Amino acid sequence: MSTGISERRAWVGLGVLTLPVILVSMDFSVLYLAMPTIARSLEPNATQELWILDVYGFLIAGLLITMGNLGDRIGRRRILLAGAAVFGVASVAAAFAPSAGALIAARAFMGLGGATLLPASLALIANMFPRDEVRAHAIGIWTAAFAGGAAIGPVVGGALLHHYWWGVVFLINIPVLAALFLLGPFVLPEYRMKATHPFDVLGVVLSLLGILPLVYAVKSAAAHGISLGNVLLGLAGIALLAAFFMHQKRAPAPLVNLQLFANATFSACIAVALVGMMAQGGMSYLINVYLQSVRDFDVLDAALAGLPMAVTVATFSIGASRVARWVGVRRALSLAVALAAAGNLGLLALSTTSPLWVFLALTAVTGVGYGLQFALVTDAVVGSVPPQHAGAASGISETSFELGTALGLALFGSLATAVFLSRGDGRFADSLGATLDLADGAAGSELELVAKQAFVDGMHAAALAGGLALAILSVVVAFVMRERH
Repeated sequence: MSTGISERRAWVGLGVLTLPVILVSMDFSVLYLAMPTIARSLEPNATQELWILDVYGFLIAGLLITMGNLGDRIGRRRILLAGAAVFGVASVAAAFAPSAGALIAARAFMGLGGATLLPASLALIANMFPRDEVRAHAIGIWTAAFAGGAAIGPVVGGALLHHYWWGVVFLINIPVLAALFLLGPFVLPEYRMKATHPFDVLGVVLSLLGILPLVYAVKSAAAHGISLGNVLLGLAGIALLAAFFMHQKRAPAPLVNLQLFANATFSACIAVALVGMMAQGGMSYLINVYLQSVRDFDVLDAALAGLPMAVTVATFSIGASRVARWVGVRRALSLAVALAAAGNLGLLALSTTSPLWVFLALTAVTGVGYGLQFALVTDAVVGSVPPQHAGAASGISETSFELGTALGLALFGSLATAVFLSRGDGRFADSLGATLDLADGAAGSELELVAKQAFVDGMHAAALAGGLALAILSVVVAFVMRERH
């Protein structure tokens, strides 16, 4: 099917495509603000609270590759609008959920719908902007929208929750989705490839059975510590993923084209997506705890303190294609990872009493690196395949981002917790928040001061580990891409 459209229609279409992207990223962060109110209203137990928060991300991580391939076959606009419909209906169901179980089910269907939106929107960009330099700029805007949604989610959610009940954090999706349904059929082209082989149903099953338990095990370890159960679950997920990749080698129409990984640029970009999100995901969690529990900011003030980083991420995502033209993709990507490393290492300068401007400056620098690298990675991955396979390729990159976030929370969060507990001489509870509850409540009490310093020490350890991993990756990326290109 021809997808040639006017340039004006393509740019209007890009604006429409940013709408679902903003929603998906907002829904990763906004629910954390509403959880205390939800807990009082629906009275979920501890396990149900975990599922309310995480089932959305689990389903997105597990279904991205499948939905990317499905969109390539049945139509990218069609699956985008179908996924948006599921997302909208599930949002209304979540807003008026009468019980914790109903809310978990609604969040699961939101994840099902959300998993269609990211790969379908990226794949449509590949169709709408065939020229490399224009596509790169469009993907930069798409990346900025994703980063912006994650940043404004807590701010918008906090403002709405100040005036309305908790269901409003789901109902804000409806006007945005209405705009997508009104404009999408007119400004977005349709595209589907001509399939000559049956859809790889066995590959779908193996990918889900591999990714879902692995992500669950990693998140469970991050939240509750390592146990025999989550270790066995993680190993089972890894074994099933190995079976998935073995099947992909033989499948006539594989979900993942393993030959892509022979391309040095593609492999380097997937590594950057994975390690970059590990560092960013782990540090975002620790920084949020630092602002609220160490510096005693409320939730909304902590969200506002994150805006400078969000601004630099968005700005440099949009400008990434220009930087790449100036210095080349290899140098731009290596520089971006190095800047992210410098920002992570700079967090070693934070203390329990550091001026806020120090935090804002350091995270803004980090945002420059992340904004450049995520836009460059996304464009390189989508541009590495023919347009008819763009949905499948974007599913791979987005899955790498999701797995990286989960691993970052588990690995760097666990490292920070281990250092924190080692400073306590048995006096600390499992977390900083629980330890502060043990203190006598008087500001400046010895246990409070010691616990806050111990948390900062743990954050420093995680920042050092993440910064060193990024610094090493920066060198490796520059070397590999220089050798092959």
